[in-house]
Amino acid sequence: MSINSGSWNHSRNGNSKSSINKTHNSSINLNPRSSLSSSNVSVKSNKSSSSATSSLRRSSPASLSSAKNDAAVLGRVRVAVRLRPRNAEELVADADFADCVELQPELKRLKLRKNNWDSDTYEFDEVLTEFASQKRVYEVVAKPVVESVLDGYNGTIMAYGQTGTGKTYTLGQLGEEDTAGRGIMVRAMEDILAGIRLDTDTILISYFQLYMETIQDLLNPSNDNISIMEDSKSGDVSLPGASCVEIKDHKSFLELLRLGEAHRFAANTKLNTESSRSHAILMVHVRRSVKERDSALPNENGSSSHVKNLKPSVVRKGKLVVVDLAGSERIDKSGSDGHALEEAKSINLSLSALGKCINALAENSAHVPVRDSKLTRLLRDSFGGTARTSLVVTIGPSSRHRGETASTIMFGQRAMKVENMLKIKEEFDYKSLSRKLDIQLDKLMAESERLQKAFQDRIDQIGKEAQDRVSDAERKYADALEEERLKYQKDYMEAVKKLEEQWAINQRKQSNEASTSGAKHDMSVKSCTREACQVHADEEVAEVRRLLQSEKLLRKSAEDEASNLKTQLAQSKKQETAANSEMLKLHQMLKDEANQREKLEREIAMLQGQLLQLSFEADETRRRLDNGTSKVHVEVDTQVTKVQGVQPQTDDAGNEDKSSVAKLFEQVGLQKILSLLEAEDADVRIHAVKVVANLAAEETNQEKIVEASGLTSLLNLLRSSEDETIHRVAAGAIANLAMNETNQELIMAQGGVSLLSVTAAKAEDPQTLRMIAGAVANLCGNDKLQAKLRGEGGIKALLGMVRFGHPDVLAQVARGIANFAKCESKASTQGFRTGRSLLIEDGALPWIVHNSNNEASSIRRHIELALCHLAQHEANAKDMINGGALWELVRISRDCSRDDIRSLARRTLGSSPSFQAELRRLNVDH
Repeated sequence: MSINSGSWNHSRNGNSKSSINKTHNSSINLNPRSSLSSSNVSVKSNKSSSSATSSLRRSSPASLSSAKNDAAVLGRVRVAVRLRPRNAEELVADADFADCVELQPELKRLKLRKNNWDSDTYEFDEVLTEFASQKRVYEVVAKPVVESVLDGYNGTIMAYGQTGTGKTYTLGQLGEEDTAGRGIMVRAMEDILAGIRLDTDTILISYFQLYMETIQDLLNPSNDNISIMEDSKSGDVSLPGASCVEIKDHKSFLELLRLGEAHRFAANTKLNTESSRSHAILMVHVRRSVKERDSALPNENGSSSHVKNLKPSVVRKGKLVVVDLAGSERIDKSGSDGHALEEAKSINLSLSALGKCINALAENSAHVPVRDSKLTRLLRDSFGGTARTSLVVTIGPSSRHRGETASTIMFGQRAMKVENMLKIKEEFDYKSLSRKLDIQLDKLMAESERLQKAFQDRIDQIGKEAQDRVSDAERKYADALEEERLKYQKDYMEAVKKLEEQWAINQRKQSNEASTSGAKHDMSVKSCTREACQVHADEEVAEVRRLLQSEKLLRKSAEDEASNLKTQLAQSKKQETAANSEMLKLHQMLKDEANQREKLEREIAMLQGQLLQLSFEADETRRRLDNGTSKVHVEVDTQVTKVQGVQPQTDDAGNEDKSSVAKLFEQVGLQKILSLLEAEDADVRIHAVKVVANLAAEETNQEKIVEASGLTSLLNLLRSSEDETIHRVAAGAIANLAMNETNQELIMAQGGVSLLSVTAAKAEDPQTLRMIAGAVANLCGNDKLQAKLRGEGGIKALLGMVRFGHPDVLAQVARGIANFAKCESKASTQGFRTGRSLLIEDGALPWIVHNSNNEASSIRRHIELALCHLAQHEANAKDMINGGALWELVRISRDCSRDDIRSLARRTLGSSPSFQAELRRLNVDH
């Protein structure tokens, strides 16, 4: 559905005439339980969008306690009507007729003329004339919804109306030539990118279409049958098979919109030259972190500690759904026939189912038939759910389409009676909290080890110093005592010797005097001698007393010094006692740290046990599912198959395993899970590789796995293990990682193709071959690696895997050949390749021709694409003619069920001189 943007700026000539004799004006309560008194009803508008938005922001939770509150905000569906200006055809055909509608934007009213004298009046939340700008439309219709999404609510913006009234122009206009013509999708993404932080917040988009009750991915056309999954507890609707692309800037978003519009179905009808034949739905998932202030934890004394409160930040998740409905049409007016008629029937049926749901909700019916159509299932949250919904109904001015205009207006009137219960979606960011705890734990352990070492060094130093001081004091005291003893002994010996010498001298003097004086003087001599001896003895006694006094003084000095040494020794002992007390305190601290470390080790052991238990449960679930039906696989295989382009069926058990693995990943951490891949126990390795494969199925985890050397570990498992279960799951994980171009180069650089080829040659299980073929098929899509891929035997490995004939394996082989052929065709078109195809040189052409008409559509579609790509290079024409591929190309150009492949085959046959010459020679009309 599209409309010329120039027509919105066209002003009609002349004034419309109207004479209103009768006006039906009535108002209803905003309560959805109120009923209509007649079909001509008008609803009073709500407050302005700005006040509604501010009110919604005031009611938004802003704290942890509010996050736990499940209280909802009442929000009615807001409806705006937009009038398209007359187009070129209407300016000529309706030149003599007045418009069937008259707008009163200042009163937010619309008058629908029944005839020249009677009209019905309706009120809407907003009335937009044909002169309203795209910016004005966005601000009154979509901006409040976008702001609610940034606050954590779900939001829906939908356009409804007759074909050709400007729904796609209103929503999806890119504004490449005129920036003022940008539609709601482009402007909404501009506001979302301006309202988030790219370093902490994420934006993911999905873009798909509902075509004839089949959901098709507009970003990946090969994914053409997506199933709808509903959460039995919350009722949320999701599309696990749809592509989900992360947006970093506005340019990449515009490129994705262009890609989606190129794949959308459109047709030329009498009412619209580019009428959309499908409902297009754009889903934008916004994950936004809300910062909160850190608070300090009080310690035992009541003072604040330096350790910050480890409170997880709050993450708000909002989802914006922009729905561009296909236009309703009457077959007699649109002139649809053939396949276009079937498309019109499907469109009208889905719109009719949507109308029934709106009626049931407006009348407060006990049963709402949401399961009558996939469209109503996808929009169950938009009407009567938890989303903030804004609807713009587009109408045309022509009186020839008054019936369709009246039907559109009544749809909007009924939609205004629907009320939703808006609920904010918040959760704790446990991932960042886990990273914060790991970092703090590492810091605490390092600090504990440092303090323990410093404490031990300090204890050793204090002990050594005390021992040295005690030894030094004892040595000094002993030396002083010995010195004093030797000194006293020396003085004593000298005094005795002096006395003996003096006594000997006196004896000699007495002998001499006795011999010379004679006998007569004996008495006088004796008397003198006694007196002299007495005097001398008195002198000696005085000398001895002096010496004794000196010795007493020396002894007292030695005793004082000994007393000082004893005092120092006592002080040293007190210091040693204090050091011992401090040592006991530090020992207690070390004991507490050891207890905490043992507690953490027990928690890690418990988490490892949970890892093994969850892996065991996943294995048990796989066995139960394999016994129940052959169409359901283990969650690991399901996720890998999804990446490879295969669309499996899932159930509640698989969802529970997936959530369990994600929870385990948040609690344990990727590095600890990868370390179990090298465990000695084979069962532990099997469970660990299954968990890694589940994680690799999520695009957000792939970069983390590669950075943590997970890819190298998976390749080492292929090289060292002989267990086929490990081979199968590891190959599936490698296939998931091979979806990224950077990872593809790493796989090739580490010899991944050779390892996969060797593993495929030894494999006995078709599911193992399917995983390996999927990984090689992903590598085949990289045009930079084609020569190296072929040189390491990648193509021959693919052809060798068809030996089992299993359809899943053949589908992956066909996909790989199609990817390889597409890259070769691109290289030849750009002039980078001139010789024959490497596929033909490796003998793949006979197998391609043999399976080109395979019964399985997944195999046949890839083979048909491969043949078309090979035929685009003239150097391959001779081999294809000799190998019978020309006849298959002719068949594809005539009988292929897909229009794009059939058109490609016709163009290829018409552009090849060799093919043209051969067809003329055989007189074949293609």
